[in-house]
Amino acid sequence: MRNVFATLTIGEEEIKLPLLTDSFGHRFVDVRQLYAEHKVCTFDPGFMSTASCCSSITYIDGDAGVLLYRGYPIEELVESSDFYDVAYLLLHGELPTAGAKSSFRRDICGHTMVHEKLVSMIQSFHHDGDPMDVLCGCVGALSAFYPEACRVRDPDMQILACMRLIAKMPTIAAMSYKILLKGAPVVYPRNDLNFAENFLYMMHSMPTEPYIVDSVKAKALETILILHMDHEQNASTNTVRTAGSSQASPFTCISAGIGSLHGPAHGGANVAVMKMLMEIQRLGGVEKIPVILERAKDKQDPFRLMGFGHRVYKNYDPRAKIMRRVTAEVMGRLDAEDPLLAIAMELERAALADPYFVSRNLYPNIDFYSGITLCALGIPLEMYTVIFTIARVVGWCAQWMEFAKEPNSKITRPRQLYNGSVARSFVPPEDRDGSGASEDSLERRSSRTTIEERVFASMRSMRLNE
Repeated sequence: MRNVFATLTIGEEEIKLPLLTDSFGHRFVDVRQLYAEHKVCTFDPGFMSTASCCSSITYIDGDAGVLLYRGYPIEELVESSDFYDVAYLLLHGELPTAGAKSSFRRDICGHTMVHEKLVSMIQSFHHDGDPMDVLCGCVGALSAFYPEACRVRDPDMQILACMRLIAKMPTIAAMSYKILLKGAPVVYPRNDLNFAENFLYMMHSMPTEPYIVDSVKAKALETILILHMDHEQNASTNTVRTAGSSQASPFTCISAGIGSLHGPAHGGANVAVMKMLMEIQRLGGVEKIPVILERAKDKQDPFRLMGFGHRVYKNYDPRAKIMRRVTAEVMGRLDAEDPLLAIAMELERAALADPYFVSRNLYPNIDFYSGITLCALGIPLEMYTVIFTIARVVGWCAQWMEFAKEPNSKITRPRQLYNGSVARSFVPPEDRDGSGASEDSLERRSSRTTIEERVFASMRSMRLNE
């Protein structure tokens, strides 16, 4: 869209701002020169209405319940492709030819091993250390093993670093599980197995007997990995891009992303769902669901219905629909009757029949069912966010490479709306009364219009004109 502007009115001043559109026609006001030319900033904590970058990797339409990887619907990718197809797609922008896919898989397999000093590093962590903390530390430490990765503008080094990250993440994760949670010997990767099979093998096999990977479990895990690979500019992805803006090593950037994902508000949602289902089972199971839903509606009750609603999706999360089917398939093929699955399915049915939840767009999200599937795969709660990380590292790498390839990329440096004290004079120790401010500085502050008042006045006068 050309020669279309938004107009920002501040008092008598009118500021024309370019209006940009994305591939689907959504409008964005370009404020990049707003401060430089007019000394005005925008205020948007949490980026609720702010695009922090241009990206061609993932697209979400939360109102319609759509998720696209490089333009391909997530449903089609899960149905018709595998881990290597989708990982290649996210990294390179197109689905691979047969030859490119074979080469890509061979490259991944060539980097699954880790240095023995890294194994010693994992062994040095405290026995009850969180696997996510171990993963964060070990991935950051890879910068010391591969210092050449600091050449972040080198295209060959970019893809090599991404191959190493994707390949080594399951190995480090499985070793962390064996050493810290099981106290068992580490199991090294097997390159004859596919990505999901290899992780299950490293997680569950023992030196004393052969281990045959269950194909149903492996396919379910592969589906979980594909569904979690990327999800636009979420907190951890934005963290990776922000760290990358300083031209830090890709291993350092991904380590920062792991730290962000480790937060319970981001990567721990499926753990919270499992704990909720366990609590419902403890209280009486399916029969108590009506009571549980009434508690969820009561704002005075601390109980919260986990796994329902999403900040982005205002419709049914498309990944949740797939995950619901996969969960049922796993339970059916394994001939497993899980009381938690029965509770989950009845809870979903009851909530979707209740106008309170439907009117608030509180539909089940992917975390509602993924936890039950992981439990059926023999994955303990402590490893749920680790599985998330193994998948999301593909998206992080794609996002990091996209940013690193930008010719005029800038270091991230957001502005702030300062609401602290204005300039004031230093008060000698003997003259301080404990209030933290002298009388002169207090008088100066009270005589000024606050920053917030000026900003909100400006916001009230803002309008968009085409």
